[in-house]
Amino acid sequence: MPPHPSVFSDQIKTILSGFIIRGYLGKWTLMIKTITLVLAVASGLSLGKEGPLVHVACCCGNIFSYLFPKYSKNEAKKREVLSAASAAGVSVAFGAPIGGVLFSLEEVSYYFPLKTLWRSFFAALVAAFVLRSINPFGNSRLVLFYVEYHTPWYLFELFPFILLGVFGGLWGAFFIRANIAWCRRRKSTRFGKYPVLEVITVAAITAIVAFPNPYTRQNTSELIKELFTDCGPLESSQLCQYRSQMNGSQAYPQGSDAAATPGVYSAMWQLSLALIFKIIMTIFTFGLKVPSGLFIPSMAIGAIAGRIVGIAVEQLAYYHHDWFLFREWCEVGADCITPGLYAMVGAAACLGGVTRMTVSLVVIVFELTGGLEYIVPLMAAVMTSKWVGDAFGREGIYEAHIRLNGYPFLDAKEEFTHTTLAREVMRPRRSDSPLAVLTQDDMTLAELQAIISETSYNGFPVIVSKESQRLVGFALRRDITIAIENARRKQEGIMLNSRVYFTQHAPTLPADSPRPLKLRSILDMSPFTVTDHTPMEIVVDIFRKLGLRQCLVTHNGIVLGIITKKNILEHLEELKQHVEPLAPPWYYYKKRYPPSYGPDGKPRPRVHNVQLASSSSRYEEDESEEEVRLLDNSSL
Repeated sequence: MPPHPSVFSDQIKTILSGFIIRGYLGKWTLMIKTITLVLAVASGLSLGKEGPLVHVACCCGNIFSYLFPKYSKNEAKKREVLSAASAAGVSVAFGAPIGGVLFSLEEVSYYFPLKTLWRSFFAALVAAFVLRSINPFGNSRLVLFYVEYHTPWYLFELFPFILLGVFGGLWGAFFIRANIAWCRRRKSTRFGKYPVLEVITVAAITAIVAFPNPYTRQNTSELIKELFTDCGPLESSQLCQYRSQMNGSQAYPQGSDAAATPGVYSAMWQLSLALIFKIIMTIFTFGLKVPSGLFIPSMAIGAIAGRIVGIAVEQLAYYHHDWFLFREWCEVGADCITPGLYAMVGAAACLGGVTRMTVSLVVIVFELTGGLEYIVPLMAAVMTSKWVGDAFGREGIYEAHIRLNGYPFLDAKEEFTHTTLAREVMRPRRSDSPLAVLTQDDMTLAELQAIISETSYNGFPVIVSKESQRLVGFALRRDITIAIENARRKQEGIMLNSRVYFTQHAPTLPADSPRPLKLRSILDMSPFTVTDHTPMEIVVDIFRKLGLRQCLVTHNGIVLGIITKKNILEHLEELKQHVEPLAPPWYYYKKRYPPSYGPDGKPRPRVHNVQLASSSSRYEEDESEEEVRLLDNSSL
């Protein structure tokens, strides 16, 4: 499966959930991404750098993990390294080490134990220290958009902050649907076969349309910094051209006691056009075959909308300071409204609407700007944007791209409340061919190779014999193939009729028999198993928390089938199509724990204080039917 060069978090989340994308975190990917990242960010396209930087950090973590056998031979520990690497990537991208740790915890990581928390914190700390030593921004600060506001926020401002949150949620829902529709069209038409031509076309349109407007002509990071900045005596931006009330001349007062000049209104029109341009181009740019991120474009859209709202509220408070909303705080000559704060809140709201992040987003924006006093407005706007966005769909942009690309990913945010059992989801089904299994000591090498060549499964259950069907372990297809190749290269006497056994001691063979092949070392003696009566709610939760790829289904130690992550995703899609009614959790145990009274209203008999079901109850009828099906499946 080729890695997508643009969208980073869907692949990272899929990898951390237990799925391997070959080559996505290799050395060649690191080299190409490092070189093309500089070109993509400097091109002026509506994209950011945080996604590729996280990808680069994860590539470094994956490469370094191969230097230590403790991590190279253990996929679970390698995923912990990738979680720490993603935190370091966000720390480098924004100078936000704490936000990077929370980003890895909330958005990227599938499994995040306590030891991974402090390791991620240490990795983000080292990354922030190195970034501070290099001083890439040239302002002797770690943060990218440092702000110093001279006025606090007031209670009545929560209303426009919440409106910005509503706008962020609407923008997020619209962007996800429009971008996914365009990416789906790109994948299903001939237009997607010419990615280089698409990149050139989008870059040309961006350059031609963006050049006349000064707010789209400049770098996106510089635009966000200008929108965040508070107007002061030394600011020469067109957004700060206010008229002093004292002498009627143009000045740059520090407070909000000023009337906007035609230059400010002209800047607002230009910002409105820039907002429309950014919205359209971000939809078509995100998903191109270039390294790109979504944080900076989304923040730019929110900052533009927030600055427009901030200036509007500022002028409303200036001309109507006697209204009951402004009477107590916005007196004549008093500082009241800070338009830069609205830009910061709008940036957080739009980014939250697209990614559906909450805690980590607030911390990232706080660390980006240094505005500790404005945590509450950020929280209100981010939560509002998430609620509004969830009303149109609970998927963020990364989860939507995961579904579009068909990656086997189980979203931990979704709840499974259906009433199915493991035996209803496992493979094989009644119409399928029997389950492909290996026996522990009565197979030849030719039979083993025939099973491998005739099937495409990633692994095979190992049983005692065809008669007993008792489970012994699980052997991966890749390990079996490598073991056979190594045995033929290093051992003499390995032939097609050589006996293959997975036991610790070789069985007694005739003297003229060829040398046996021992594969005990590649056998997983403790594969994860569930019974056929296990509710699928528990099975899905196990797959999510442990990052499993497959799970065996047994009944009294007899192998009945196997459940893979792909089977669970197919089952979820079937349930969504058929709209199965929801049921409370106790429904799964209703059969095992019948009510105290039977259908006739009489108490059920008790044996050793255990309630029993009558023979005429539906409970025993269901159990008898299940037993018949189990006997049929046991022949597999």
